[in-house]
Amino acid sequence: MNFKLSLMMAFLALFSFTNLNAQKKAQSFTVTKVINAPIDEVWAVVGEDYGAIANSHPAIVNSDYINGSLKAGEGAERVCNFNDSGTRYLHEKQINYNPESYTFKNQVFQAGKFPVDPDYTYAIYKLEAVDAQTTKFTFDMNYRTSPAFMGGMMKGKFKRLIEDYAIAIEHHVKTGEAVNKDNFKSIKKQQSTR
Repeated sequence: MNFKLSLMMAFLALFSFTNLNAQKKAQSFTVTKVINAPIDEVWAVVGEDYGAIANSHPAIVNSDYINGSLKAGEGAERVCNFNDSGTRYLHEKQINYNPESYTFKNQVFQAGKFPVDPDYTYAIYKLEAVDAQTTKFTFDMNYRTSPAFMGGMMKGKFKRLIEDYAIAIEHHVKTGEAVNKDNFKSIKKQQSTR
């Protein structure tokens, strides 16, 4: 009996250490931006127009719903292409979709050839009304790569990509103009002079 108990305790200790080690390898960052637009207008772009993220993300060439998804909502899936050939892409799924609270979890299943672990790779989108004409956009990213050191090396680049996305969201919401790599430089410059 003592041997079984000792064996079980050793297994639990090993499992706890392994789980703790796995958690340490995950990277995270948060981007927030106050957007000068009503919360429903911002939600229409980030929450409801989920498949058309290419209209509000300067690094995404094209995007669309996949796997039978026709609109945003629980379980909706999209693919986001970062190049015309489709070799650099994200396959994502909208879960915990809550339009009343203006939030959802964006699970990343595949990132082209980039080695992400889908169990640890996701973003939480959240909008909060500051007032009737202003919205706080929060993007909490969590990700894990294999090998783990790649995640640390890429963290700054990933964060800048999302910071640019937040700027592009505001422009798209306010003007209706699709944002792309060709017009984003001038859009970003305009925002920085405000």
